[in-house]
Amino acid sequence: MQRKYALVSGLRAQGFGIGSFESGQPAATDLFLVAEGEAPPAPARTVIIGDGPRHVVPSQGGNPARIAFGPEDAAVGNGFARALVAGPDTPTAADPESLALLALAERVAQADITVLINGPTGTGKEVLARAIHNNSPRKNGPFVAINCAALPETMLEALLFGHQKGAFTGASSGGEGFFRAADGGTILLDEIAEMPLQLQAKLLRVLQEREVVPIGASVPQPIDVRVVACANRDLQAEVAAGRFRADLYYRLSVFPLSTKPLADRTQDIPALAATMILRHAGTRAVVPWPTAEAVETLIRHDWPGNVRELENVIQRALLFAGGDTIEASHIVFDRPISFTFRETSPVTPLFAVAPAAPALPAEPATLGNVVQMSEFQAIREMLAACGGSRVETARRLGISERTLRYRLAKAREQGDDLARPATAWAASA
Repeated sequence: MQRKYALVSGLRAQGFGIGSFESGQPAATDLFLVAEGEAPPAPARTVIIGDGPRHVVPSQGGNPARIAFGPEDAAVGNGFARALVAGPDTPTAADPESLALLALAERVAQADITVLINGPTGTGKEVLARAIHNNSPRKNGPFVAINCAALPETMLEALLFGHQKGAFTGASSGGEGFFRAADGGTILLDEIAEMPLQLQAKLLRVLQEREVVPIGASVPQPIDVRVVACANRDLQAEVAAGRFRADLYYRLSVFPLSTKPLADRTQDIPALAATMILRHAGTRAVVPWPTAEAVETLIRHDWPGNVRELENVIQRALLFAGGDTIEASHIVFDRPISFTFRETSPVTPLFAVAPAAPALPAEPATLGNVVQMSEFQAIREMLAACGGSRVETARRLGISERTLRYRLAKAREQGDDLARPATAWAASA
């Protein structure tokens, strides 16, 4: 408490119940934070924190985890310590607004109400939905996550609500559907804005009556499911445009939450980077620590792919970092660039984008990458030829407007906004 008060305060803000040996006896499953030199109460569940040279060593073979850092490394060090205590797959936050969102989600979790999470792609909406489920009375029930844009439109109703044997061609056996599979737990309907209007009416009835009618059945089946819906577009604007039912919107938006782009919450970046380093460090005896220059490079980036892009960058940095330090030179961003170098810093070179050449993935070229990038380039060129009209673009490409929206969203996840005209630009040194 005296040496790392900010860490303890941050853990409390993220929902951890903080106690001490002076205030009561620990429970059998409690985790422990102790200072260097103190005896670990339960080595496998203890994190020893020191003030020496920065390093982080996960718990191995029943030994306690160890971490040391000074005030200058607190942003990353606190992130490592939190991940060592709670695990690298739990929600991570350091920005005040993000901490407030997690605290609000924890309160919402206790009330069995429908939640709508809105925010850009890759900002952690599913992570927040899982946190709501894991902090709710339904935590021992199933958590079923469905991407409404990724499922075949013709099969979506059967997949969601189930079907009986012989209900349609090819239905050689019955299926319970995702809603009945989530009975007693939580169902996440991701990219809810992509759901066809006809199916939206049926979903509305499911939410109102708490029952589903499988295809081919005449008797409704009761369900006990909490619904969390996610959208990466403004559903109120979709309602105004006639693409989303107003009554369904109000039924889903009992308690709305919003996630922000990663570039708007830069205090989260060091903590998220530390958590991801720990998550992907594998069996390394010593986990690489990012330098101040590497962290600054991450903070300066605009993150069009949000947290998903950050995870790609961290995995790439771990591959390049052979020792115990991640340098700024190990930070390679997703968007490929044609470089024109001049005498300047290795972190901030002068460069210009070649607008005519399609972007190629930073990873080694594979057939899948080549096909995908060719597809993205074709969509970009057709959008430009159609003056940005998605309806006309979809018609000329011979695909549905829904499929086009899915392809555009997939490109945005990878940091490529196909709907934005390509422009040449140069960064000042």
